[in-house]
Amino acid sequence: MNLATKLLQISLAVFIFSANSFANEVNLYSGRHYDSDEQLYAKFTAETGIKVNVISGKGKALMQQIITEGASSPADLFVTVDAGNLWKAEKEGLFEPIDDFDASSIKIRSVVPDNLKGPNTTWVALAKRARIMYYNPRTVSAAELEGLTYEDLAKPEWNGRVVIRKSSNMYNQSLVASLVANHGVEATEAWANGLVSNMARKPEGNDRAQIMAVANGEADIAVANSYYIALMLSGKKGAEQQVAANKVVPYFPSQDGRGTHINVSGIGMLKLGPNKDNALRLIEFLLSETAQNHIVNNSFEYPLLEGVNPHPLIAQFGTDFKQDQTPVSSYGEFNPDAVKLMERVGW
Repeated sequence: MNLATKLLQISLAVFIFSANSFANEVNLYSGRHYDSDEQLYAKFTAETGIKVNVISGKGKALMQQIITEGASSPADLFVTVDAGNLWKAEKEGLFEPIDDFDASSIKIRSVVPDNLKGPNTTWVALAKRARIMYYNPRTVSAAELEGLTYEDLAKPEWNGRVVIRKSSNMYNQSLVASLVANHGVEATEAWANGLVSNMARKPEGNDRAQIMAVANGEADIAVANSYYIALMLSGKKGAEQQVAANKVVPYFPSQDGRGTHINVSGIGMLKLGPNKDNALRLIEFLLSETAQNHIVNNSFEYPLLEGVNPHPLIAQFGTDFKQDQTPVSSYGEFNPDAVKLMERVGW
C-alpha cells in the first residue's frame, strides 16, 4: 500500500468519524439562565443518544454572535425569553420555518397555539409567563381590585401608588407593545403618560425589586412576571425575599376584558444550522410531558402542554385565569412604537 492510499484511508476514517459525531449532536445557543435546563438536555441525550452542546449568554449577544458567525455558525437552535426577542431573530432571517422543514411535525402544531408562535411556525413557545400585578392587602381594597386592568393603572386613584421597572426592560416593552396592538399608539401613549404620573418612585431594580417595594410599603401595587413570586416563596433568593413574598398578593388583571398579558420562553430552528433533524427532535422533546413537567417545576413558568400542572407554589394562585390571546409575535412588530412612546413620556 503506497503513502497516497494510506493518507486517503486515514482521511476517509477521519471524515467518517467526524460525520458520525456530527450526526449525534445538536448545538443550542441559549438565553435562558436556568441550571435545571442542563439536566433536561441530559435527559434528551439519554433518550436519543444526541448530545446537546450549549452556548449560554444574553439573548441579544447570542443573536449578534449568530449573525456574525454567518454560514460558519455551528448553531442549530436559538432559545430565549420574551417573544419580542424571538421576533427580532425572525426578522434577521435567522430561523428556518418548521412548517417548511417538516410539514409533518404534528406534535409541534398540536401543542403550540397559533398566538404563541411565529408565522409559518418560524419559532414556538416552550413555556408561558404572565405579567401580573402584586398588591399590598393592607392598603388596596377589594373594591379597587374589582375588574382591575392594566389600563386602570393610569387612573388618578392610583397616583403615587404604582411601581414597575424601567422602559428598557423587554418585558415592559412587550406589555406596552401588546397595548399598542390593541389600542393604537395614541391611546397607549396617553395611558403610559398617566402610568408614569402614578409611579411611587422612579423605576429601578428588577421584577423582584418591585414586589419588595410593595412588601416594604413603598408602593401599593407592582407589575412583575408571575414566576417571581414562586421563586421568592421557595427561599431560593434568601429569607428576606421569602418574607416579603408572603406580604403581597398576586392579582391577574383584565379578567373581564382581554385577559392577563402572556409572554413566552421560546425556541427557533436556525436556517444555517448543520443538524436540523436533531434540532427538530429536541424541540419536540421540549414540548413533551417529561420536559414540560421539568420546565415548570424548576422555572415556575406555566406549561404549554395540556395535562401538565404548574409548580404548586405558582398553582396555588390559580391556573384557570383568562389569558390574553393577542399574538405574541405582535410584541416584536410593535416594539419600535412601544419604545418610542415610552421615551416620549419619560418612562
